Amino acid sequence: MLRRLIAGVARHRNYSSVFALREVDQLAITSNVDGEYHVPVMKTPVPGPKSMQLLQEMDAVTQTTTVSFFVDYESSQGNFVMDVDGNLLLDLHTQIASLPLGYNHPAIRSVFREANFATAASRPALGLYPPHDYPQLLKSSLLSAAPPGLRNVTTMMCGSCSNENAYKSAFIWYKTKRRGRPPTSEELETAISNEPPGSPKLSILSFLKGFHGRTIGALSSSRSKPLHKLDIPAFDWPVAPFPALKYPLKDFERENIQEENRCLEQVADKFEQYRRKGCPVAAAVVEPIQAEGGDRHASPNFFRGLQQICKENGSSLIVDEVQTGCGLTGTMWAHEQWNLPESPDYVTFAKKMLVGGFFHRPETKPKEGYRIQSTWMGEHTKLLMLEAVLGEMRKENLLGQVRETGAVLLSGLEALENMYPSLIRNSRGSGSFCAMDCRDERTRNHLLAKLRNRGFNLGGCGEQTIRVRPALVFEPRHANLFLGGLESALRDMM
Repeated sequence: MLRRLIAGVARHRNYSSVFALREVDQLAITSNVDGEYHVPVMKTPVPGPKSMQLLQEMDAVTQTTTVSFFVDYESSQGNFVMDVDGNLLLDLHTQIASLPLGYNHPAIRSVFREANFATAASRPALGLYPPHDYPQLLKSSLLSAAPPGLRNVTTMMCGSCSNENAYKSAFIWYKTKRRGRPPTSEELETAISNEPPGSPKLSILSFLKGFHGRTIGALSSSRSKPLHKLDIPAFDWPVAPFPALKYPLKDFERENIQEENRCLEQVADKFEQYRRKGCPVAAAVVEPIQAEGGDRHASPNFFRGLQQICKENGSSLIVDEVQTGCGLTGTMWAHEQWNLPESPDYVTFAKKMLVGGFFHRPETKPKEGYRIQSTWMGEHTKLLMLEAVLGEMRKENLLGQVRETGAVLLSGLEALENMYPSLIRNSRGSGSFCAMDCRDERTRNHLLAKLRNRGFNLGGCGEQTIRVRPALVFEPRHANLFLGGLESALRDMM
């Protein structure tokens, strides 16, 4: 009965009835997260006085302009985050899209038992001194969720270093194929002096509005915000336009096909242009959804066309799934929805996967040691946590739940877009990985502040976009709570 009530609320788009839902939630609705709160509770504006005091203390020693509020992590639970002022918010940003099961999930907490303490305390250098259980742990965690066709994996610490080292691997593979022999003494000597032939002129093609990280190579391929790149030297690498689709998609099929074809033509032109200038493209890197750049989507046809161009030029395709990996789009990997004729050459990951790294074809693995290397090569404890996450995803069918919840979210956003067309538009999403555009940046920031002070924590991206990035345990009832809060905030802005 309770589920039917929620479904009826969604069906009739009566999202202002959030307070009626609040009473229902307090009665009996079950959750995948034990002991989860039912509704947001606000005691102060956000940030509150305790957050402001801590911000002042922190500002004396480090950069703080990005801090939203300080968190009471012990009191946060499931889909709800508690700040230090006692405000309880439904979290649809989840630590910049990096919490797979929300806060304090029992499956995660169970990892930190005494049996795992010795390895965690010693922090192994996994590339040199892995623990005895490491081969099996790789199989039961990362390889159990590997993209189809990719059975090799290299672990890293974060998204930036995952992409950076995938680029390095692609460069090594590109030269190894063409060299067909061991490196010469001249190549080894000139590599030290950063000169050809040991340090070749090669490039990575990326897309306008894409974001791949903040290390030098990853930043050179990022094109989302100028401030990220300002004052930092960058490589002369090609950039191509990413499709700017029009919404609703069903009303603009012809225009969107033309836009994607235009972008693919420019991709092919860039390959040829950089070949002629003596800096051939060794790999193209692309996000399934350009998250930081404003949640920009493209169709499977576009990505299949991109893979074909890479193959024709003997270049690798790197799919950056740092944000989209681990299920929030409704499949474990967003690129699974493209129906590619064969696997990408590299798939990078981090965030919800809890550890960074990249999957790759076996032939791209360097023959020599230390070519792709760091001190820790990821973290053993994070793989134990990932193993628990994947087990929970299978046990609770969380991918199915993500698709169900995503349908509620997207239909609700579309309904509110029709009710408030002067404020929001272009609702879009895949699974629960959803977004909407606001009229302008000022409206977006105003709406985010209103939502936060109503108990809903979200983030912005691009120039005027609000992104929805909940945990995998985010259910239809949570979606309806958020939609009710959003409708209230929009109504208040009219």
